[in-house]
Amino acid sequence: MKLSLLTRLSLRTVALAYLFILLVLPLIIILWRTFERGIGAFIDSITTPAAISAFQLSMLIVVIVVPLNVIFGVITALALVRSNFPGRNLVQGIVDLPFAVSPVVVGVSLILLWGAGGWFGAIENTGFKVIFSLPGMVIATLFVTLPFVVREVEPVLHEIGDDQEQAAATLGANRWQTFWRITLPAIRWGLTYGIVLTVARALGEFGAVIMVSTALPGKSQTLTLLVHGRYINDHNTFGAYCAATLLMAIALVTLLLMTLLDRKRSDR
Repeated sequence: MKLSLLTRLSLRTVALAYLFILLVLPLIIILWRTFERGIGAFIDSITTPAAISAFQLSMLIVVIVVPLNVIFGVITALALVRSNFPGRNLVQGIVDLPFAVSPVVVGVSLILLWGAGGWFGAIENTGFKVIFSLPGMVIATLFVTLPFVVREVEPVLHEIGDDQEQAAATLGANRWQTFWRITLPAIRWGLTYGIVLTVARALGEFGAVIMVSTALPGKSQTLTLLVHGRYINDHNTFGAYCAATLLMAIALVTLLLMTLLDRKRSDR
């Protein structure tokens, strides 16, 4: 049954109005509040010691989290696709767990595990502090970004099959040579897309990180915590909007990169 022209136009108008109110209008307000004092004020706000430290800490967390997730994601995807082992369905569920659990719950769980009086809290007696320090923030970010590489690489492995890998094995290639010369080139676009998603999620994480961080400027404050701190604690609305705009710019670059990679992957 075909919809009439009036019905189609009405549906499109409702959809566009919904998107405008939900997405475009808040972005316009943020940009307007950010640049109402001029570009110079914006630059001054995002180049304060606290903002620079927050940006560096966010980048440091990304630098640590992404390689670990790449290693875990590729190994797990290979195990799920190429092997049939007991507990495979359990592993599938664990990989998807961060999608179902609230980040705040993740943060509370980490405190119960690694905090004072927790199961592994005795590690602080050695001088190694996890909660309210960088290791706790890294662990929290690792958990919430865990599924992305796995879920992007897994369907690619299903699609390419293992014929070429078996052929390489019959020609005398060991597992590392097979992976490096056959498997990795075949999954590179899915892997890259998973990395971009991991970076975006790591930069924007708030709920889990704020639970395991002191949020002190210059010490354990990421960009998302900087926005929260300026708006809630310091009542610096303008500074919060500037930090949010910086985050938005990084997200926009990530989105453009994702779009380009998705087109490249589709072409391949």
